[in-house]
Amino acid sequence: MSHTAPFTAFRIHNDDAGYRSGLESLGLDQLSPGEVVIRARWSSVNYKDALAGTGKGKILRRFPLVGGIDVAGEVVASTDPAFREGDQVLTTGCGLSETRDGGYSQYVRLESKWVIPLPAALSLREAMVLGTAGFTAALALLRMTDNRQTPAHGPLAVTGATGGVGSLAVDIFSRAGFEVHAISGKAEAADYLTAIGASQVLGRDALATTRPMESARFGGGLDNVGGSMLTSLLAQTAPYGNVASAGLAASGALDMTVMPFIIRGVSLLGVASAGTARDIREQVWQRLGSDWKPRHLDRICTREVALDELPGVFSTMLDGKSFGRTVVRID
Repeated sequence: MSHTAPFTAFRIHNDDAGYRSGLESLGLDQLSPGEVVIRARWSSVNYKDALAGTGKGKILRRFPLVGGIDVAGEVVASTDPAFREGDQVLTTGCGLSETRDGGYSQYVRLESKWVIPLPAALSLREAMVLGTAGFTAALALLRMTDNRQTPAHGPLAVTGATGGVGSLAVDIFSRAGFEVHAISGKAEAADYLTAIGASQVLGRDALATTRPMESARFGGGLDNVGGSMLTSLLAQTAPYGNVASAGLAASGALDMTVMPFIIRGVSLLGVASAGTARDIREQVWQRLGSDWKPRHLDRICTREVALDELPGVFSTMLDGKSFGRTVVRID
């Protein structure tokens, strides 16, 4: 298949006919500009993709756009000498399916400044099992360790542990030498979470306290939920521990006092994966392809779908019924 011929893409519209998405035939000249053209092989489904594909969240800044915030494939053309035909590469975030055409397409045109060479220890498929979710989890760990987090602080809590970011965080954190306590409202998931690296699996009631500070129970953690669970996690974090905030599955609100910060020196670190600077992006992927590579990617990847199956995946995810990671096979 030549990249100059028409190809299939999952495109999102919002116009006088309403908000809609589905498969279309496109030409390369219809895609956002960029120096690197890749033949996409794999993508993934993130919560942001489900919001964008259904219109349940204001993700896209312009229309129409091809969906998919992640993509991995081979270079077929490049005007940037840093990339040559046949190079295996990936891109996550960086405006895909937000301000420019994304990865749910047989061919994708990318700005070279956001194209990352595939780490040698990862396959294209593994890179998309990781995708934005794995990048977010690893970026959270990088931020915490940059701020002097060590296993000696105590266990790291991971909220929303059965989701994509949560599952990969459990695996990545344990691979990096930390004890991990997975927090989940899905009691039936305990065996899964233990199998991917959690030393303890706790119910949501572990983060149900409402006092400004409680006994220190965790060295820190990654929160994907927001709201009262994040407040409770901060109230139970050990002195000079770090809590990374990466999601708001329950709430974007945060009602708390400053006591954990000024009495215990706890740090609340923001994790904004989409716009991460190139040098940090390269560092995170280097770690994901080496000492932080999760051991259980095959178990965490619970579903593989084609482009035409995306709408069903989106509704499952928005209904809170998704589990682990879904990769998209781009034929």
